[in-house]
Amino acid sequence: MAQREIQVVPYNEEWAESYKREALRVAHVLTPVLKAIHHVGSTSIPGIFAKPTIDILAEVNDLNAVDLLNSSLSKLNYTALGENGIHQRRYFVKKDGQGRHLFHLHIFVVDTDNVVRHLAFRDYLRTHDEDAAFYSTLKCQLAQQFPDDRESYCTGKNELCKRIEQIALQWWYDA
Repeated sequence: MAQREIQVVPYNEEWAESYKREALRVAHVLTPVLKAIHHVGSTSIPGIFAKPTIDILAEVNDLNAVDLLNSSLSKLNYTALGENGIHQRRYFVKKDGQGRHLFHLHIFVVDTDNVVRHLAFRDYLRTHDEDAAFYSTLKCQLAQQFPDDRESYCTGKNELCKRIEQIALQWWYDA
């Protein structure tokens, strides 16, 4: 299977509206277990460049109950990928007809470390423009350098993401 080209584009105000529309659909399916739903990832941070895939984080009270909703999420064109590398997560992808990723759905139990990690990262970059700009610039450079090499692109971001995450978590808990 050919890898998708890494496309990083300027912030698009439509991303927030796309999130809201899709979050309503997802929330309807997850209603029996849903506690909260959030727009996360780079498309949730105004002003920064991002891959044009909306990341949705849903907090639920029972992951096993989510597994029983896979067929309902499938009717919304989501493909279930299990934990997909992150323990105690349920991960789903929604693609368009050409195979482009439109939405990534990350589901965790409410208030777990992974939820806090995602929200802290997002909220920190929303309020710290210099760090957001640096992160945005790095993503653009890496996408240019590795347009067809997702592994190298992700590896290039990894150190900065971990550093921002540590700072963001400290900021989150000190707030």
